[in-house]
Amino acid sequence: MIEVKNLVKKYGSHTAVNHLTFTVDTGKVVGFLGPNGAGKSTTMNMITGYITQSEGTVLIDGIDMAKEPERAKQKIGYLPEIPPLYQDLRVREYLEFVAKLKRVKRKEIDSMVYRIMKKTGLSDVSERIIHQLSKGYKQRVGLGAAMVGDPDILIMDEPTVGLDPIQIIEIRELIRELSENHTVLLSSHIMQEISAVCDEVLIINEGEMIAYDTPENIAKQVAKETGIHLIVKGDSEKIISTLYDIEGISRIDEEETGDSESVRLTVHADTEQDVREKIFLAMAEISCPILEMHQLATSLEDVFLALTGKEEEEAC
Repeated sequence: MIEVKNLVKKYGSHTAVNHLTFTVDTGKVVGFLGPNGAGKSTTMNMITGYITQSEGTVLIDGIDMAKEPERAKQKIGYLPEIPPLYQDLRVREYLEFVAKLKRVKRKEIDSMVYRIMKKTGLSDVSERIIHQLSKGYKQRVGLGAAMVGDPDILIMDEPTVGLDPIQIIEIRELIRELSENHTVLLSSHIMQEISAVCDEVLIINEGEMIAYDTPENIAKQVAKETGIHLIVKGDSEKIISTLYDIEGISRIDEEETGDSESVRLTVHADTEQDVREKIFLAMAEISCPILEMHQLATSLEDVFLALTGKEEEEAC
């Protein structure tokens, strides 16, 4: 649905986006991540046709954005981080105005606006003037405007900014629902949000793509070791000594349990080896029962830091 080929954007001698190539398949929800200055916002602006590229091609459902921008933009609904709202209009009036701009058939406007307000939770504030709304509700109005016209593609920049926890969950559920009929490209600095709603993650740094896959596959590629959480009943020195005899275990971290009869450990092992069975047999041999054992997943935060070397709060 979205094809980006050798995309380049230069500002004088500075290259903001450097030969970026990727494809977003129909019906996918793709998270777009990158530290400040990585070129993510510039890329999104080129995909939506807000700015032109220096080199390369953007195809929207096979339509070249540079050659046929009007046709290509008809297939896109865009929610920028700060929605460009007309503050003096009522919510319903604004969505009707957007529908007319997008050339929705007059007989379909009322039903479309009603459906969008219901989906985005705006029905109760439909007659409120936009400048009287909270930031969270303004964000919902912006999302509603992006949905007008039932575009094939929705591009969202920080769609849950300003929302409370309950609203965030509702918007996440809505995004998953929208993916049944739309392709979604989503940026967020909240890693949990990307993990919760995205099928795939695209990470760029310094204008270049450094990873594009499912969060699970990227984590496997990045992780150098596997963490295993253990709670074992028995003497800590005996348990730890026995564990270090197992091939593949590189490090063991002990935590306080408040229980003198059990030991809480995090065992670090090479990713190429699954040592859980060996741990089970080794503990059985020394008569130290395992009360709890599970493998720790590599978080998206860990992946982001490993690939970019940036702090999470710098992601945008």
